[in-house]
Amino acid sequence: MTILFLLLVALLLAYANGANDNFKGVATLFGSRTTDYRKALWWATLTTFAGSCAALALSGGLVKAFSGKGLVPDLLTHDPQFLLAVGLGAALTVMLATFTGVPISTTHALTGGLVGAGLAAVGTVNAGKLGQSFFVPLAVSPFMSFAATALLYPVLRFTRQSLGIERQMCLCVDGGVPQAVAVRPDGTAVLRATGISLSVGQLQACTERYSGRIIGIDAQRILDRLHFLSAGAVSFARGLNDTPKIVALLIAARAFRVPLSSGLIAIGLAMAVGGLLNARRVATTMSERITPMNHGQGFTANLVTAALVTVASQWGLPVSTTHVSCGSLFGLGAVTGRGRWTTIRSIVLSWVVTLPVAACFAAVICFFLR
Repeated sequence: MTILFLLLVALLLAYANGANDNFKGVATLFGSRTTDYRKALWWATLTTFAGSCAALALSGGLVKAFSGKGLVPDLLTHDPQFLLAVGLGAALTVMLATFTGVPISTTHALTGGLVGAGLAAVGTVNAGKLGQSFFVPLAVSPFMSFAATALLYPVLRFTRQSLGIERQMCLCVDGGVPQAVAVRPDGTAVLRATGISLSVGQLQACTERYSGRIIGIDAQRILDRLHFLSAGAVSFARGLNDTPKIVALLIAARAFRVPLSSGLIAIGLAMAVGGLLNARRVATTMSERITPMNHGQGFTANLVTAALVTVASQWGLPVSTTHVSCGSLFGLGAVTGRGRWTTIRSIVLSWVVTLPVAACFAAVICFFLR
């Protein structure tokens, strides 16, 4: 019965992960109005699931990392009750954040679950392993993506200008509204219209686009295609990075005889369903509340995120896709001067409390299970 509950908890965690994380890779597509919400969501779902399938060959190191081996005594890493507490503690934390529209890290929640359940079970965890394998990558990754985006965007902007690609201007036409200025003795009104006004400028109400050609091809079309590809790459990298961490809960339970390939596909499907049904609140936060962005800025942020998360997956480093993608948007907001720092501070605060909240949930669950 415990094994069945462990399977359900793993699927719940995958569902919560999909609801909170799936849209993060395509947030810039929606935020820059390159495409609409539904198309962005389906693109994220398909490419994330592809990453989940590819994890079979490329992300074995993360399965080992999130089994808890080395962090807690080896006997615990194969205890279904311990794994149940870890998974349920993380799942509750991620679902709570999802319902409030806050983008948090499933990686951080899982780490908190391992710590809380480990402390409840044996009273200690390997602090050295925790710092080296978990805390350092989780702490460094948002700063890396922040710096990389802040440095790369000016370079790409200079390249665009060197190629003669310019931002298009908006022409806004405003019709006059008739106003009553006098009433005649016979009761009729004399109306005055303000006329039609024209204004030219780079207005936020207009979708900012680019004019110019590269090797004979429209620059805006090239940018849109690259933006879609970079967003797909981020989602693929997220599936590649996150799926093995969740399936580790199943693989570590020796009594649960599940092939790695079947576990990865099942978790990938649960992530897809979670994203399709419950991604909207986090999508709004990521796309609209951190910083305004145009097509080129969104492409830059996605390029940095995809590169960092893919490299981390291949090296078995438990970086958080959330921290990397949000760090890129924070860097974008800093370099453009348009970051909404109240929202950014709220997100960073949620990251600070994710681990202790998940640890508390897992510790309480572990206590009752034992």
